[in-house]
Amino acid sequence: SILLLFNTDFFPLYFSPLDKADDDLEMTMVCHRPEGLDQLEAQTNFSKRELQVLYRGFKNECPSGVVNEDTFKQIYSQFFPHGDASTYAHYLFNAFDTGHTGSIKFEDFVTALSILLRGSVTEKLQWTFNLYDINRDGYINKEEMTDIVRAIYDMMGKYTYPVLKNDAPKQHVDAFFQKMDKNRDGVVTLDEFILSCQEDENIMRSLQLFENVI
Repeated sequence: SILLLFNTDFFPLYFSPLDKADDDLEMTMVCHRPEGLDQLEAQTNFSKRELQVLYRGFKNECPSGVVNEDTFKQIYSQFFPHGDASTYAHYLFNAFDTGHTGSIKFEDFVTALSILLRGSVTEKLQWTFNLYDINRDGYINKEEMTDIVRAIYDMMGKYTYPVLKNDAPKQHVDAFFQKMDKNRDGVVTLDEFILSCQEDENIMRSLQLFENVI
């Protein structure tokens, strides 16, 4: 389930080429005006040119300059036509919406993308932890992890292999949660989460796969 967070199926939507006449960010026609290039370049791991490319794709999909949850679900679901991605997209939307405003601005999108693609291992795992921490109390409990894993299975639909039994998400969570809950207190802290992920070779490899996507 953690490996799926670093799947780039969602990201190519925003990597469309720039016309020569559109080298500068065109922000005059949108309802939300993003921060300047210099500020975003300083806050992310992207160059000005990369930010221009990202913004053009973002604006093409979201002319208003912001993405609400329904639009986010529609975009994300396009990449999982054989499953139901709505629940996972809901959790992912909340992770992108760091200001809890009910919408994702370009700054929110590009900041998260910067972490997921080019952040340090700790930054990527912190972001992932926040996704799993549904109620934002600073801990992951078994119910939260089960909700995320079940949403991932629903999203994958018939392409899950081998064919999964109804209790597969629970079995997955039981095994993984036992590994993560180092002190057996029934919750996983950020430190426990990071330590457990760093001990898993598959997860560590997945964190490095898409560092040079753009």
